[in-house]
Amino acid sequence: MIFARLRDSLRKTREKLAGGLSKLFGLKRELSDEFLSELEAVLFAGDLGSTGLKAIEQLRAEYRERTLKTTDDVRTRLRALLREKLGAPEPELRRAASGPTVVLIVGVNGSGKTTSVAKLAKRCTLGGKKVMVVACDTFRAAAVEQLATWAGRIGVPIIKKEQGADPAAVAFDGVTAALSQAIDVLIVDTAGRLHTRDDLMQELRKVRRVLDKKIPGAPHETLLVLDATTGQNAIRQAEVFTQVVPLTGVILAKLDGTAKGGAVISIRERLGIPVRFAGVGETADDFEPFDPERFLDALLEERGESAG
Repeated sequence: MIFARLRDSLRKTREKLAGGLSKLFGLKRELSDEFLSELEAVLFAGDLGSTGLKAIEQLRAEYRERTLKTTDDVRTRLRALLREKLGAPEPELRRAASGPTVVLIVGVNGSGKTTSVAKLAKRCTLGGKKVMVVACDTFRAAAVEQLATWAGRIGVPIIKKEQGADPAAVAFDGVTAALSQAIDVLIVDTAGRLHTRDDLMQELRKVRRVLDKKIPGAPHETLLVLDATTGQNAIRQAEVFTQVVPLTGVILAKLDGTAKGGAVISIRERLGIPVRFAGVGETADDFEPFDPERFLDALLEERGESAG
């Protein structure tokens, strides 16, 4: 079921990438420079960006050295190169040694950030954890209202204040409540206004200071939500946030609505930050930990059309 959801979410990307690969490799042609040029075009269409170009450069070098002799060799080697870029599987969440595990969520408005907070909260509750969410995106009243609605649906408490309140003050109230109520996981939503980057930086730093003062070592995770539909542009957003806060991982939202899922590999390679979770649909349950092997299986259609 999990693989089927991931596979379905990557349908649009797979139509471009795996479809192109199947046509190319299915012809059983001789390996040549022309073949590798056509493969490069397929990877570009799959939105692999510079990662795809580097893979082609490596394949060309190995072809010239006669390490690769057939198109089947190329396919096997291509998967291995892409798997290398994705790195080792990561734990779902790094837990605090004691007390609440604090997860700070960052990302631009419209990326699916607030919905991702709710999905992560739901996943943690299903794992038997006592969860609380904190609405520190006080710049937009809609963000607070949206998170409050989600919290009500999934049955977790929310700490919030009125629009315009100091985000650090909301964070303080949240962590205080989490400590007093023996919360296992505290998930803190934040504002994402890149057009006022200096203000954003100051707000995030203040929130982090408050969390660390109340719970030394917090936040234990800082996860960046990226909109998968933006493809390679998501990398530029991520680069901005890495200058603001130390990130521990990425949540890739809206993976089900894009033909640009190949950018996942570039994100990992360019930023050195692992993708930790993927949003694969619209419901609170359409959210799963990112597994590099399953991702490549789904992306490259290596379990066949009936995979489930």
